[in-house]
Amino acid sequence: MSLDETDRRILKVLQRKGRISNADLSEQVNLSASACHRRVQRLETEGYIRGYVALLDPRQMKVPTTAFVEITLSGQADEVLEAFERAVALIPDVLECHLMAGTADYILKVVAENTEDFARIHRRFLARLPGVAQMQSSFALRTVFETTALPVS
Repeated sequence: MSLDETDRRILKVLQRKGRISNADLSEQVNLSASACHRRVQRLETEGYIRGYVALLDPRQMKVPTTAFVEITLSGQADEVLEAFERAVALIPDVLECHLMAGTADYILKVVAENTEDFARIHRRFLARLPGVAQMQSSFALRTVFETTALPVS
């Protein structure tokens, strides 16, 4: 199914305000409450909406430090990639793991309390990941811009 303009408006609003009531959403997108509810259900069923989450403040959660870790593996065999991916998915401090094209095989987004906490995460988890040949970490000094909203066009 393709998205029409009303679907796009619904998705834009829900990305900014996931807890908006159906009545308020229907008013913002100029639909009746029942029609809006049916559209949201369809967007969920068809997989446009994967779920709803609460975005937590890293400072309040005591993990304000963000590190990006570039990983180069010792090989590209499926078994090496799969073992690495299984192991990295178990590390609670890793928020994202992306298979990359370029110099690094993977890039990880890791949160920590501070650099000492990152050193603990590195020793306890990252240094023990299977198949790693090289690892380079960079720390974010400041988050300039951050969003979870995808472009809806």
